[in-house]
Amino acid sequence: MTTMKKNMFPPGLVNNLQDVLSKKGANKNEQKQQKDDDSTETSTSSSTAGNENDSSKPVVLVTNSEGVDSLGLVYLVQALVGLGLYNVNVCAPHSDKSASGHSLTILETITVTQAEIEGATAYEVTGTTVDCVSLALSGALFSWTKPLLVISGINRGSSSGHHMFHSGVIAGSREALISGVPSLSISLNWKREESQESDFKDAVAVSLPLINAALRDIEKGVFPKSCFLSIEIPTSPKANKGFKLTKQSMWRSTPCWQAVPANRNPSAPHFMGNQQSLGLQLAQLGRDASAAGAARRGTTPRNNEEVESVGAAKSDNKARKYFRLEFLDKEMEATDDELDFKALGNGFIAVTPVSVSLQLESDVQTAASSWISGVLSGGAEQ
Repeated sequence: MTTMKKNMFPPGLVNNLQDVLSKKGANKNEQKQQKDDDSTETSTSSSTAGNENDSSKPVVLVTNSEGVDSLGLVYLVQALVGLGLYNVNVCAPHSDKSASGHSLTILETITVTQAEIEGATAYEVTGTTVDCVSLALSGALFSWTKPLLVISGINRGSSSGHHMFHSGVIAGSREALISGVPSLSISLNWKREESQESDFKDAVAVSLPLINAALRDIEKGVFPKSCFLSIEIPTSPKANKGFKLTKQSMWRSTPCWQAVPANRNPSAPHFMGNQQSLGLQLAQLGRDASAAGAARRGTTPRNNEEVESVGAAKSDNKARKYFRLEFLDKEMEATDDELDFKALGNGFIAVTPVSVSLQLESDVQTAASSWISGVLSGGAEQ
């Protein structure tokens, strides 16, 4: 049974206090509501301004596989924004997703965060390059439904030959093509001992004429529709010998799996922390609980073997081996000069049309050849 204490204040004073408090509460609620409304209005207007930009300009979507902060993407976006001709939007992975191929994230939720790139509407995504392109083209993220062009890159390292099959930057362009949007994939043939960060700026400079020509001809309806273009820029972009239409080769770097000692494996402590240490923590909790119970009862703690067997998990005694994959460059054999890696090694900017249908290969090559010839003979716009 609950009893109420007798109120010691005069009824008139109580009423006055209640009046004042209720009015004060109402004022606070009004102020809070006004503040929330102002905040919402500011946020909405800011978001709208960021997403809409200038609707009269063609929309260009930029992505990559190395992450939203990578130099190739940042320099490319800065150059496109600087032209003042395009409504530039970015949707790129939060972290490096190179060699992720055409993989999508399913059965998991990805997170999208606004990124700061001056002059562009940008988002970083905790998913793959294909996730980024698929999400961007879905209409769920941006206010527009279809960009004029998707550009994937500029990535560090060649994506020629068989590297196309597991390349994340190639997959970004392929996903755009599958969705019916023209696209370009751009990679710089980065060499660890020769390349420097300024090469990305040079790679952007040599790519812009082709990007501008593609955008111009997409609007005219004369850009090849059944393929995307993979653009491979040589190690020294400034010294390039010009554009060359190429075909995908069978070339690939040599995969080399190296055994890594457990004590030198950086992922081993991470595994230990997530798996075995959980068992040890559960076992310790069991021991602590038993000890506490025994102290309360004044008896000797019982053996905790059953608790420890659950936490330690006998499967942890299995032998583990650790390996790390590296790709080793191999000498280029004398072969057809029209192949991508050969032209790239000879200093050309290799432009390879890539289709998603094997039946269209010859038609694709013809259409791309015709377009490239027209661009080069007419002079690509700067």
